Amino acid sequence: MALVTSLSRPARLAHAVTLASAAVYFLLPILCALAFTVGLGDPRQQPSLDAYAGIFTAPGAGQSLVLTALLALGTIVLVFGLLLPALLTVRLAAPRLKPLIATLCMLPLVVPAVALGAGITTVLRWGTDLLYDTPAFPLLAALQSPAFPVILVCALALMALPLAYTVLEAGLNAVEVKVLAEAARSCGATWPQTLIHVILPNIRVALLNVAFLTIALVLGEYAVAALLGYQPFAVWTVGISGSHAQLSVAVSMVGLIGTWLIVLAVAKVGRPRQSKEFR
Repeated sequence: MALVTSLSRPARLAHAVTLASAAVYFLLPILCALAFTVGLGDPRQQPSLDAYAGIFTAPGAGQSLVLTALLALGTIVLVFGLLLPALLTVRLAAPRLKPLIATLCMLPLVVPAVALGAGITTVLRWGTDLLYDTPAFPLLAALQSPAFPVILVCALALMALPLAYTVLEAGLNAVEVKVLAEAARSCGATWPQTLIHVILPNIRVALLNVAFLTIALVLGEYAVAALLGYQPFAVWTVGISGSHAQLSVAVSMVGLIGTWLIVLAVAKVGRPRQSKEFR
C-alpha cells in the first residue's frame, strides 16, 4: 500500500506540472493579446474597450463576415454533398471503390494552399481567354462573383476533404450502416427516409464535427482567398493589421472565443441523451 502511495504522489505531481505548463503555454499569449487590445501596459493611452467596440463599425467588417458565413455554409453543403453519397455507396453497393475514394479525398494534403490558389488563378485566366465571346463566359463570370464566389467554395471544399473524410469515415465505421439500411428497408422505408431518419441520426456527432472543422477552415483560410482576390474575414483581418493593430488583434480574440463557443455547442449537441432512470 505504501509503495502504491509513493508511486502515485510523483505521478500526481507530474500531472500537475504538465497541466500547469500547458496552461501557461496556451494562456499566456492569449492574456498578452487581451492586455494589448485594452491598452494595458501602454502609458500613452488609458485602458479601454475601444478596439472591441470598433469591430462593429470598422469599414468592411460586416461585408467580410457575411461573405465568410456564406462561404462556410456553401462549403459545408458541398462537402456533405460530395462525401456522404460516395461513402454510403461504398458501404452499401461498391466496397471495392473504397481505396479509390480514400486516395481522392487525401490528395489535397499534398497540394499546398499557395499552389492551389496559384493554379486556380492560372486556370481562370486561361478560361477567360478561351471562353471570351462564347455562351460559357457568363457562367465563368458567375463562378467568380464577389457576392458569392463559387470558385472559392470549391477550393475550400477541396481543402476540407481530407479532414472531413477522416471524421465521416470514423463515424460510419462506428455503426453498421448496411444492417441499419436493410432493417429500415425491410420495414417499408424509402431510401430518403432511411437516410434522413436512420443513418444520419446515428452519425450525428461525425456530421457536427465535420461542420465545425469546415467552419474553422473557412475562418482561418487566407492564402487561397487572397490569391483569388476576395476578402473574407481572415483576409480583412490581415488587411487592417497594419493601420489598426489593436483592432486586428481584438478581431482575432473574438474569433478565438467564437471558435470555443462553437466547440462547446458541438459537444453539447453531440452528447448522447441519457435515459432516465426510474426508481
